[in-house]
Amino acid sequence: MTRNTILLLLFVIGLLAFKSDKPAYLLLNKKGKTVKFKKMVDAAANADVVFFGELHNNPISHWLQYELTNELLKRKGQKLVLGAEMFEADNQISLSQYLAGEIEKDQFKKDVRLWPNYKTDIEPLVELAKENKLRFIATNIPRRYASMVFRHGIESLDTLPGEVKAWIAPLPMDYDPELPGYKSMLTMMGDMQNHASEDFPKAQAIKDATMAWFIHMNLKDGESFIHFNGTYHSDHFEGIIWYLKRLRPTIKILTIASIETDPLNKLPEDKVNVADFIVSVPPTMTKTH
Repeated sequence: MTRNTILLLLFVIGLLAFKSDKPAYLLLNKKGKTVKFKKMVDAAANADVVFFGELHNNPISHWLQYELTNELLKRKGQKLVLGAEMFEADNQISLSQYLAGEIEKDQFKKDVRLWPNYKTDIEPLVELAKENKLRFIATNIPRRYASMVFRHGIESLDTLPGEVKAWIAPLPMDYDPELPGYKSMLTMMGDMQNHASEDFPKAQAIKDATMAWFIHMNLKDGESFIHFNGTYHSDHFEGIIWYLKRLRPTIKILTIASIETDPLNKLPEDKVNVADFIVSVPPTMTKTH
């Protein structure tokens, strides 16, 4: 067998091995071109705020959140701030006390309304912040008040006492019903009664507005903020971003979206430009809850 034949055989074997690979994810740019993880890290390091939109039960989203945060920590050190939809604003005191070592983990878990996937998906980020003395901001509206908006309308929040309103974006809330994300939510409601369907996207909007508000209030000059949220809250540069841009028009934002698609390298038409970077995961990926 000649040397050229051997090289050709090795090349063919390599191609077959590549085709038989089952990658857990691909990282794409907004147009669907495959990019390296380092490219996303470099771009994130130059942003004021990074929104990592996750699929809540997807382990790849959560693993990459940790890996990106750890890389940013190496570059930003104490100037990195974390924040998450998964913590509600009225739990900030307990979260901060735990990070500072003032209360034990068991007490923290009793005090805070933790998501079912906290142990596997969220706790690693909290512990990373604790170990490195980073601030971690509870950005979301307490869920009972978002539920009030859905059930009784945005005006129902006006009846709340002042100390409760401190956990919500300032009222009255700006709201644009023509934003595509909110309009699509109305379509999702289908045949529900009109008043209920109209208040459904407003309940989403008060979450977006509140998360934007607490990012704005907790971002100091020279710092970088990485925020973890369901991908719908930042897809297509809407949701939280629309509100944050109104508070800080010149802020530099980078977004990451997570999607399930097969094949991984074929970006669905409705996902083109969904974010600056897109984590493409197979639909068969194991779920965390």
